[in-house]
Amino acid sequence: MHRCQPPPPLNPGDLLRVIAPSGALRELAAFETGVQIWRSRGYRIELTPGFDQRWGYLAGPDRDRRQQLLAALKDPDCRGILCARGGYGGARLLEDWSWPIADPKWLIGFSDITSLLMSLSHQGVSGVHGPLLTTLAAEPNWSMQRLFDCVEGRSLEPLKGIGWGNGSTTGILLPVNLTIATNLLGTPIQPDLAGVILAIEDVGEAPYRIDRMLTQWRLCGALKQIKGVAIGRFSQCDPPANIPSFTVEEVLRDRLRDLGIPIVSNLPFGHDGSNAALPVGITAQLDGNQGTLSINP
Repeated sequence: MHRCQPPPPLNPGDLLRVIAPSGALRELAAFETGVQIWRSRGYRIELTPGFDQRWGYLAGPDRDRRQQLLAALKDPDCRGILCARGGYGGARLLEDWSWPIADPKWLIGFSDITSLLMSLSHQGVSGVHGPLLTTLAAEPNWSMQRLFDCVEGRSLEPLKGIGWGNGSTTGILLPVNLTIATNLLGTPIQPDLAGVILAIEDVGEAPYRIDRMLTQWRLCGALKQIKGVAIGRFSQCDPPANIPSFTVEEVLRDRLRDLGIPIVSNLPFGHDGSNAALPVGITAQLDGNQGTLSINP
């Protein structure tokens, strides 16, 4: 994976457009608070028409959600794109899709937005794996500030977790939701994983499902290409009651520890807690001895 270039830094007063490329909007109060947080920073926020549609579990038919994304990308006044929520549906937009990248813009989101961020990285453009509009209000102050630091061109503090050893490494950071990224293995959306520090998180997946996904990464050779693994939060992933099971941590150690590469767990990103903004495709250093993930300027 080649290093991506961040879009130009944002400044208060810039226009940002809101889209819903995935699931139908349900958390209206949290969404409105998220919009207000961006506005309180001085940004002009425009709600792209149709963002509040519903079509089954999706925020409207594919053509409408794709048009929202395209309209934001082609708007010469728009400097960044705020995703309303995750859920499911982003990858459906990417069939026969090409990015208009003459004017690179920030794309901000996580969870299902992984598909869009991975696809955008093919164009050499960095996005932000970070809070959605529906999750931003729940972030602690340091995490909100980190998101604004990320898009406004300031340096980011290292994140601290638990190191599993094997020294340190420098590579290209690829933060993803594990389920979404697994479903994209072997598709044109999968980036070249050579030289990547893979940062993973997930929510609502039983340990055996995490095992199944990581086993797929092993069997297809994807894990042989990466230089390190940064592990965020695996929330709501407890074993089913009264059924024999490993814990998620036991699964992660079993499926990853024999890779012989730096691994850091318990990093503060993912669902249901602090979700530290992580730029996609930027050079990072992972120290498995010190337990840190640092973003290089």
